[in-house]
Amino acid sequence: MEIRECKRCLLLESGDKNNHETVVAYINKIKPEEKCDEEMYKKRLEICKNCDNLISGTCVKCGCYVEFRAAFKNKKCPDSKMRKW
Repeated sequence: MEIRECKRCLLLESGDKNNHETVVAYINKIKPEEKCDEEMYKKRLEICKNCDNLISGTCVKCGCYVEFRAAFKNKKCPDSKMRKW
């Protein structure tokens, strides 16, 4: 699958299967008490998908893969001026 720059796309949607698989592996290693529930995770990703700071699964505000950051219960949106979650 071809990797392409994609505004408002998560990793898998952008065609970056290798990085997506790596991020999923890291998410699976998060301790249950540190991980947000599935409903909250999906809500966060939907918010990110509608954000201008998302490019090919990466948040341009902090450089993280949003799928990884959103999985943590205690993490917040890195946009300090317009925090979305």
